[in-house]
Amino acid sequence: MRKAIPYIEILRKLSRAGVQKSPVINRRTGDFSCLPTLQERVDFLMGIVNRPIRPATNMLFFVMYDIESDKVRYHIAKYLERKGCTRIQRSIFLADLDKTVYDEIKSDLAEVQSLYDNHDSIIVCPISTDQIRAMQIIGEDISIDVIIRSRNTLFF
Repeated sequence: MRKAIPYIEILRKLSRAGVQKSPVINRRTGDFSCLPTLQERVDFLMGIVNRPIRPATNMLFFVMYDIESDKVRYHIAKYLERKGCTRIQRSIFLADLDKTVYDEIKSDLAEVQSLYDNHDSIIVCPISTDQIRAMQIIGEDISIDVIIRSRNTLFF
């Protein structure tokens, strides 16, 4: 059985072989049927917010990207999932991982970005649980205030 080659190694080989240009933009809708429902994604977020104790070495962060190539975008998404990131939207992932994994993800994504000529952008953004608590969901019938218990109710 052949050992799977990590995607970053494939890109290194392509770079050494002289492949430079990003393919023509040809965005496909993609199959996001495996994407968890909005409620499942909110439950995941609230699991982080409501966790009584988070490891002191963990970092909470978003990874967001705008990548032209379907193939590169697919492999970046799979890489992030393997590392323990959770897809929140089509091109947004959230992670609560050890700082060493955070540094590894940043380094690998920077290397992928530098390996071929592109107009892509990848944002890695550390956040706090307070910022998650302050988020607003627009467009769906989910009251985040009730879920995170920040709405005050007065009884008369």
